[in-house]
Amino acid sequence: MEGSSFGAGRAGAALDPVSFARRPQTLLRVASWVFSIAVFGPIINEGYVNADSGPELRCVFNGNAGACRFGIVLGLGAFLACAAFLLLDVRFQQISSVRDRRRAVLLDLGFSGLWSFLWFVGFCFLTNQWQRTAPGPGTTQAGDAARAAITFSFFSILSWVALTVKALQRFRLGTDMSLFATEQLGTGAGQAYPGYPVGSGVEGTETYQSPPFTETLDTSPKGYQVPAY
Repeated sequence: MEGSSFGAGRAGAALDPVSFARRPQTLLRVASWVFSIAVFGPIINEGYVNADSGPELRCVFNGNAGACRFGIVLGLGAFLACAAFLLLDVRFQQISSVRDRRRAVLLDLGFSGLWSFLWFVGFCFLTNQWQRTAPGPGTTQAGDAARAAITFSFFSILSWVALTVKALQRFRLGTDMSLFATEQLGTGAGQAYPGYPVGSGVEGTETYQSPPFTETLDTSPKGYQVPAY
């Protein structure tokens, strides 16, 4: 039971690359990885524009440097997390311990739920700051980058929520199978195996008693007389 818990096959089994690539969880991780690049990439490249009053750079989101830093940190964290969890998914089938598998699934569940919430906060934060941004030459120049970061922040919410749901399903599946194994072990331990009947060491005469002979040998065959001398 340990090798087939938490949504994975038997421990030590060979990994099929095609089936692994087609798994919904793998596709969601790759999509989240791409979305994270589409968030922090534009902010790093075009998220800082020249201020109208001087040569210094300011964040395109209403000049709020915290908005740009939050988007970059959030995107980089998601980028690294997707790569790490994708590697964990590859190695997950090699984990033979149910306890270690449970910890891995709980880590995935907790991080995915946290990052879903942070993506929602980041989307609202960036959208609010972009709406308050005054129009200008710098805003027009970096407008596409800002809108791309906002758009893919929204897509990241959906992908990370889906990852949270998949992790929750794996956790419930693993918990159910662990309980099933525990019940089976408990039931098997409580039942006594039927023993062999204990005998007295003396074979019964009635069991293997052969029937008595009912016929006697005729020493004088019929039709034959002993001659008298």
